[in-house]
Amino acid sequence: MTETTARPRPVVRLRPKAEARAIRHGFPWVYGDELVTDRRTQSMAPGTIATLEDAERRPLATVTVNPNSKIIARVLDRNPEAVIDRDWLIDRLAHAQALRERLFDAPFYRLVHAEADGLPGVIIDRFGDVAVVQPNAAWAEMMIDDLASALTEVAGVKTVIKNGSGRARGLEGLPEETLVLNGEVSGPIPVPMNGAIYMADVIGGQKTGLFFDQRPNHAFAARLAKGARVLDVFSHVGGFALACLAGGAQSALSVDASAAALDLARQGAEAMGGGARFSTRQGDAFATLEALGAEGETFDVVICDPPAFAPSKQALQAGLRAYERVARLAAQLVAPGGYLVLCSCSHAADLVQFRAASARGIGKGGRRSQLIHTGYAGPDHPMLPQLAESGYLKSLFFRLD
Repeated sequence: MTETTARPRPVVRLRPKAEARAIRHGFPWVYGDELVTDRRTQSMAPGTIATLEDAERRPLATVTVNPNSKIIARVLDRNPEAVIDRDWLIDRLAHAQALRERLFDAPFYRLVHAEADGLPGVIIDRFGDVAVVQPNAAWAEMMIDDLASALTEVAGVKTVIKNGSGRARGLEGLPEETLVLNGEVSGPIPVPMNGAIYMADVIGGQKTGLFFDQRPNHAFAARLAKGARVLDVFSHVGGFALACLAGGAQSALSVDASAAALDLARQGAEAMGGGARFSTRQGDAFATLEALGAEGETFDVVICDPPAFAPSKQALQAGLRAYERVARLAAQLVAPGGYLVLCSCSHAADLVQFRAASARGIGKGGRRSQLIHTGYAGPDHPMLPQLAESGYLKSLFFRLD
């Protein structure tokens, strides 16, 4: 579906107490209590494109409206008269593509990172000739065919996959659905990164099949891992473990609850010639950490990269306790003078809170630590400075006595 100029575009208006200046200065969202939600606005179909006005009826921006979402309006363009069509999508995608081509030598990266790339709610990861699109906002769901067509034209990909799963779509009232929009996929895709080879299952894997955001943190961990015994907990398809093998680790043990993910990790290790130094252990991460401690195991580098324990403000306190517990159990497995890497991808837990929970856990584990590095998502995951929530990924690197 493409916006048409055949009929007047609907108008939505900010309440008098809403901060119009924030929108003018680049804030991309309007919350439900900031918009005049009369019967006409409430009856708009999710994904409707409208003109946003301030309380004095001065046009502010072109937005997409979803009355069912807490974020009732998302800014698509600061030009109130912008036409949101295939040409507009091509322009946004070309701008995003130009940045990634400057940053990376090979076409394996996050091509679009939602609001920061001017495509609210849209995630696109590129795996060579394959692109995986997550249309996590109603407007993108409505324009998915145009989006796929524009993506093929701009990036030259041969296959486009729609991954319609995850919590974000539920918040928008969108159903779960994953399908191949064009082209075909015959199996996991080899992805070269930091000297390692990862196997991405772009159809049945978690999210888009691989997490590009940890790339710089994988590289930093690999520098610590030369000649080391490495433990990678919540390993998924071998994220930190395979990077450490590429960096010269003596051995790497990947722990994950998913047998399918560990099988992909094993395939990656073998593809990069590191199969003999790689092993896996399937099971609950907390139980496995406790079991390794009971077995008297220690490692030179221990990495814990769990899923979001605090995906919302309501889950924050429970999430911080979980991060503290991970830190306590993991710290006890680090050999003296070794390194502990603790990661969080929770939007609700900011860096200060996560760092404090990690420090408490390390202390309760009976260890003294130095914080030597704090890592974030790579440059293919840009952030809007007005949107602190974009800085979701935090990776803390400690040296333990």
